[in-house]
Amino acid sequence: MFFHPMDFLIIIAFLLSLWAQFRVKGTFNRWSDVQTMSGLTGYQAARMMLDRNGLHDVPVEPVPGSLTDHYDPIHRVVRLSEPVYYENSISAVSVACHEVGHAIQHSVHYPMLVVRHKIFPVVRFASGIAPFLLIAGFLFQATGLIGLGILFFTCAVGFQLVTLPVEFNASSRAREIMVSEGFITNEEERGVAKVLNAAALTYVAAALISLLELIKYIMIFTQNRD
Repeated sequence: MFFHPMDFLIIIAFLLSLWAQFRVKGTFNRWSDVQTMSGLTGYQAARMMLDRNGLHDVPVEPVPGSLTDHYDPIHRVVRLSEPVYYENSISAVSVACHEVGHAIQHSVHYPMLVVRHKIFPVVRFASGIAPFLLIAGFLFQATGLIGLGILFFTCAVGFQLVTLPVEFNASSRAREIMVSEGFITNEEERGVAKVLNAAALTYVAAALISLLELIKYIMIFTQNRD
């Protein structure tokens, strides 16, 4: 109940997640000090990448904070944190183009992104209720509640797993276009790869933690039924 053999792996994955978050901030700061030879700011790179892919109607807006960059598929807006929006650096251009990669995915109906959008309403409900069902199930030794909690938690884990190819594909699109369109040089691509790979690792670590927790709950559920 209070300790399970899987907890050891979960702790390791959690430490990996903390390290990934530390690394993404460190990598972003490191390459924020390196200006691109093209002289483009994050906003300019994002705007050019959108226009060259026919997305003239998708605006690029600055938002407060650091690493708050995202693509809003509902309003079809690329929102960049102020350091990314205004600065000319490897980090700024990398993050900006990555978010535009999501906008391009949206426009071409990238299958995994379509799946992600369709399951989001279900996942939002499932991820909110799953912890309560699992806690109640373990507290009252109610296998039915545990089983239902596992089902809902599986939806949340599935969402995180679907997110991985979406993020990697957006980065891949960004790197290819950034080089082909001259936003960065071939030599600068090394820095871009470091920034994008560090960010991707945070998604991998989060998905790993959730997957290990799911396996733990399934093992406990199976043992309780025996």
